Amino acid sequence: MSKEMSLRQWQEEYRKGTFDATDVRTQCKAGWYDWFCRDSSLANKTKKLAKPIMKLKDSAKIDLDKMYVWFKNNCASSLYDDFRIADIETGDVLYTVTHKDPNVEGNPLWTVYAIVEGMVEEDNGNWTWKSYQFKTTKALVEWFNGRG
Repeated sequence: MSKEMSLRQWQEEYRKGTFDATDVRTQCKAGWYDWFCRDSSLANKTKKLAKPIMKLKDSAKIDLDKMYVWFKNNCASSLYDDFRIADIETGDVLYTVTHKDPNVEGNPLWTVYAIVEGMVEEDNGNWTWKSYQFKTTKALVEWFNGRG
């Protein structure tokens, strides 16, 4: 049995306010793995990233019981955040969803990097990702839930 919390459980815990506290321990329980920002910023970042996560439903792309979410604050030309949706059994990341990634042309609100069905691992051990860009949270959620 995995120690990771399924997306469905994460949504339930978020609704209950389990991740509202600003302390690092609570935010790590919410799924923060790595960050370059101040510890005190994590709770607000969780709230921002939770907006689309809370609207995810079981679909062809998402299995709320077999996937989990974790968070990362990245340091590139500037700081930006992402959440990753991974397979609960293997730990493999299936989607990386960046928020206002300064490295993406066109300044989309969200960019999703996804492993598409049938892709094979490259010789160097890395996966090839396909990217999708979204100008709104609604469009991102519709794509995940199969309506976009």
